[in-house]
Amino acid sequence: MKKLIVTADDFGAAREVNEAVELAHTRGILTAASLMMSGDAVDDAIARARRLPSLRVGLHLVLVDGRPLLPPAAIPALVGRDGRLPRDLARAGINLFFRRDARRQLAAEIAAQFDAFAATGLALDHVNAHHHFHLHPTVAALMLEIGATRGLRAVRVPIEPHDVLARADPSSRHRVDRRAIASARLLRRRVRRRNLLAPAQVFGLAWSGAMTRSRVGGLLRHLPDGISEIYAHPATSDRFAGASGGHADELAALVAPEIAALVRERDVATGGYSDFIAR
Repeated sequence: MKKLIVTADDFGAAREVNEAVELAHTRGILTAASLMMSGDAVDDAIARARRLPSLRVGLHLVLVDGRPLLPPAAIPALVGRDGRLPRDLARAGINLFFRRDARRQLAAEIAAQFDAFAATGLALDHVNAHHHFHLHPTVAALMLEIGATRGLRAVRVPIEPHDVLARADPSSRHRVDRRAIASARLLRRRVRRRNLLAPAQVFGLAWSGAMTRSRVGGLLRHLPDGISEIYAHPATSDRFAGASGGHADELAALVAPEIAALVRERDVATGGYSDFIAR
């Protein structure tokens, strides 16, 4: 049986993102959203999520390329002079590997974001990280350990089958990041050992910012059996702080009538992570 989670990342980053999440859920195929607790529009996102009980909301840990939740003075090993988390993922990863104080502060920041999410009163559907930084082994270990005491039941493991991409859009070409694949497989083993849910396959890496109608339609036509996740970064405009382009096109794909029709025609069961957790 084909089961599908359709997720919007960066919920809370900007009002334009939040508006898109609401539109894509009420008028399209979006079933879940990943909430940034340190996002500029997080309060607006929380208010919308409370109005939309059928929207499944997870935690989008921001540990790079953003603002921390804790005061910068409390986590000096993690932030730059501007008080922000680094954009350079490789340098951030090396910092965590070599510095014990950075790892201790990282644990505190992860715990703070979990606790802030819990304070919203929203049910925790899933957890992932901005730029998939939870693929870093240290981040993954802390996320799983801290999450175990805070209701963590599901994690995105970004393993994207390129044979499906090739069938969905034969014209596109994809770079294979073998290091990321190895990290994702390690994360999957850790997740399975803890009996947490993870989709069998995740789509959104190769076409980040370019999840168009034709590509979403192609994925639906070639969707494998089991649980799949398609994630996107929709917004009502491409003009907001942090916008990288393609957001409005991704929203258009999620609300397109022909895409909703494909979901129905293919008899795909849709929901959030929590809808597919065995009870």
